This record gives sequence, structure tokens and C-alpha cells, in this order.
Amino acid sequence: MRLHICGVRGSTPAPGAEFVRYGGHTSCVALFQDGDAVPTLILDAGTGLRQVTPLLNGQPYAGVILLTHLHWDHVHGLPFFRGGDSEGARVTLLLPEQQDGASAESVLARGMSPPHFPIRPGQLRGQWEFGTVAAGCLKAGRFSVEARDVPHKGGRTFGYRVSDGRSVIAYIPDHCPTSLGPGPDGWGEYHAAAVELARDADVLVHDASLLPAELAAQAAFGHAAADYAVGLAARAGARQVVLFHHAPQRTDDELDELGRRFAGSRVPVTVAAEQEIISL
Repeated sequence: MRLHICGVRGSTPAPGAEFVRYGGHTSCVALFQDGDAVPTLILDAGTGLRQVTPLLNGQPYAGVILLTHLHWDHVHGLPFFRGGDSEGARVTLLLPEQQDGASAESVLARGMSPPHFPIRPGQLRGQWEFGTVAAGCLKAGRFSVEARDVPHKGGRTFGYRVSDGRSVIAYIPDHCPTSLGPGPDGWGEYHAAAVELARDADVLVHDASLLPAELAAQAAFGHAAADYAVGLAARAGARQVVLFHHAPQRTDDELDELGRRFAGSRVPVTVAAEQEIISL
């Protein structure tokens, strides 16, 4: 399996000279299976989704887009995904089953339809199918996926465990473990869903929006400290942790410092940057 990091920010894009090295696009990861020339599974559709189109070698996208939840920073790339909004595209978009039973297309249309946007999801070109998934196991093309509910503010949110039969990625980009209590380290509870998703994963891509000193003032917005992500990886036996969903104000220099702080961690730590490729 190969991961292409296409968007690393949370909440809102971060343009500007201070955000060039790590990138300013919001959450999006493209997954390739071994031997494939193009990705067939995309995790989240933030503005980083625009960067998937160059990975398609001029072809329309044929595959699955799997959303963790419906916040703007995870869906705003959809109408700007030229590889998917094109004749010949075949896209299945899946998102968490809504507690009120609303359909996938209808909840997407709440933010993507007039007067908020010129077109509705169903007007994207190509063949698009919209569906919801329950917590549990599912297939996304040739990938096997386990979906689990994780605490996050403002709508049902899933973390995903994705396998191609040989390698495993745990993807938890939005996570508020402090909502379940302080946990043993004060960074939030290492609860069963998070541990099971990350258990023995080759790589854990995890929310690192906050620093420990920021938790008291900002955790209520629904995010985790970078230290929690590293602690979860160690507790669950993950082989590598990728700090992801950077706060929009976190500059390149500050992210460099974050990486240096974890240089001696017993679990290897990478600070996610756009255009980074991770081969498993």
C-alpha cells in the first residue's frame, strides 16, 4: 500500500509564506494498492482533494471516497476535484450513517447547493453514487475497512482502519479523547475504539491539532494533542505515527519544532506534509 498525503490542515486552509513547506490544504489522503498506477481509495475530501487529480495520469477517477465526517474541511474539495467531476469518472462516496436517517446526498447538499454553492452533489459530472455506512466492516473497492465511532464535536465521526491484506493504516484525523476524561496522561482517554483502530497498524495518521498547553482552552472544539497521538501509537503497538490535521495557525517553523520534540520517541514520528509519500 502507498499513501500520498494531499492535504494536512484542519478547520480551514492555511495559505501564505509561513505554511509552504508543510502545506495549507485541508484533509485528504490518497491510497494506492501495490502495482496500481493510480489511487482507488481517497480518505476525506478537503481542499487537498484537488491534488489527487495530478496522480490520475490524465484518467478520470474510478474508486471510492470515504469521509470521516461532514465538517467543511473534509468536504470542500469535492466540487473542485477535476478528476472526479469529469465525464467517465466512476465515484462511490461513502460517509457515516446519520443518526436522523438522512441520505448521504441530502446531507452533502446542505452545504453544497444554492444559495451556498452553484450546484448540488448530484450535478457533478461522471457517475457518482452516494451512500452511508454503519460502524463495522465494509469493502471499499479492493480495500477492507473497519469503521469505528470516535468522539468529535458537531456530528457523527468515524475513524477508519484500512487494509490491503498485507498492510494496515489507521486514520483518525478528528478526535476529541478529552471528552471521555483526562486519561492516564492528561491528554484524553485511550478508549477502546481508538486502541482497536490503531492496534499493530503499520502507520497511524492521527489528529495533532493541539499542543498539551492548548487543551484546556481549545479541546472543546473537538481535537487532540499531538502527544496523545504518539501515546496512542505506543499503547496500541502502531509502528509509525503521522501527526496530521495541523491547526491552521501552526507555521512551518512550529511544525519543525514539533517534529524535533518527538525525535526520541520509541515510536517513529512524522509530521505530515503535503506531497509526502509513505510506502508500506
